[in-house]
Amino acid sequence: MSVQHDANEAFREGLVALIPQLRAFGRTLSGHAGLGDDLAQEALSKALSAQHSYTPGTNLKGWVFMILRNQFYGEMRRSWRSVPLVQDVVEQTLVANTNPTAGLELDELRRALMLLPDEQREALILIGAGGFSYEEVAEMTGCAAGTIKSRVSRARDRVALIFAEGSFARDGGRPSEAMANILSQLRAAERPKIAA
Repeated sequence: MSVQHDANEAFREGLVALIPQLRAFGRTLSGHAGLGDDLAQEALSKALSAQHSYTPGTNLKGWVFMILRNQFYGEMRRSWRSVPLVQDVVEQTLVANTNPTAGLELDELRRALMLLPDEQREALILIGAGGFSYEEVAEMTGCAAGTIKSRVSRARDRVALIFAEGSFARDGGRPSEAMANILSQLRAAERPKIAA
């Protein structure tokens, strides 16, 4: 077998190994299992099409996750004006929870996140909810890893202070809408211009 054939097989095996993580990240970004799976499938398709632009030996996970992230934000930029938020769909996507205060706690987190600068909010969500390493987030956003660490640290400190003081933003939002509002904030935030 040729060296190129072996490289292609290694690339494809690497993509297959990333499928569960891609699906989880897609679901985290979109807030919906079906949309998250669609994002993961589209990212895999684009990665296969753009295999020639991937440098073997570099961070495949960061490269593919950046493709998925760019796909998500690109779709949001194109569609946010034409697709209204349907309340029934949002309510159906909420996960049942045995903790009766979970909705209130999520709403408090949403209101605390509203008080963070966009860059800190994005870094905290990618590290905390997305499970990415600092280096992966740095590669995805085009910043130094130290910058990402600083943003996450400042964001965590600020959220802890907000919770300690109880100084959440007051906006009249319903706790049952917390997840939809968090996703809406993410879509509206200014994003770095990174080409997939």
